[in-house]
Amino acid sequence: MIAGFAHSNRAQSVIGIDASATVEKTWQQIKRIASRTAAAIDLGRELDDSEIVLLDRWHDGIYGVAGPRTIEAIRLVGQLEGMITDPVYEGKSMAGMIDLIKEGYFKEGSKVLYVHLGGQPAINGYTTAF
Repeated sequence: MIAGFAHSNRAQSVIGIDASATVEKTWQQIKRIASRTAAAIDLGRELDDSEIVLLDRWHDGIYGVAGPRTIEAIRLVGQLEGMITDPVYEGKSMAGMIDLIKEGYFKEGSKVLYVHLGGQPAINGYTTAF
């Protein structure tokens, strides 16, 4: 998505939310993948580091552990939208998106797209949390 947005000169940005608690390693992985994708689609330039946004307030301190904000976000989107999110990835990123909206991170009237990348199989390991 980062390379694609750069290729189409979109003003919008892709915002990643770290779920691993290994932020620098995750950022480097994103940079490597986005750079290879940029080359594959003939972007014609290197991606700037500022085009890679990775926020790190929602990883709950360790991979695979769901904190209270994550559990709250999972319950909220499940009840309101019927959307299944897992405690490892999607629940953490959803908690992040909810907080960012509440904090006014996005301009009023912005269109925000949440990309759900799966994760439902992980829910089976967390049955006592719900």
